[in-house]
Amino acid sequence: MSEERTKARARKDKAQGKSPGTQAAEFVREEIHHVREGKHGARSSKQMIAIGLSKARRAGVALPPPKRGTTSERARKSAARDAARGNTNPARAPSPSRSRAAKKALKREGTAAGTATALSHQAQRARAARGPAAAHTRGRKAMSRA
Repeated sequence: MSEERTKARARKDKAQGKSPGTQAAEFVREEIHHVREGKHGARSSKQMIAIGLSKARRAGVALPPPKRGTTSERARKSAARDAARGNTNPARAPSPSRSRAAKKALKREGTAAGTATALSHQAQRARAARGPAAAHTRGRKAMSRA
């Protein structure tokens, strides 16, 4: 379950008119902190980000599900269901035994995914995957803000 402070920061972002991605970043940030403080581990930085985005969808952030081909069909359907439902039906929470099993599995993973180096490498890979046109657009936006 997400911390109330994280939900409050996401609500503040929404009130300021920021994008759903920016609102969801608060949940990803929370997940990074959880791994760093040893609450649980993660197999990779991508997994941490995915967990954070999933929490954001369940908390009601209007984040679209991943595009076809980027994740498994099962994960896409789960994300679409979370996005559609938001936090409106807590009666559909996972069973306690399933929740416990997921936490136990994450606890067995290492915490290296939360390091600055691992996150930096993930950011570089994501930037490279977007291509040079996206980098050009980002640069122009940065220059217009400066």
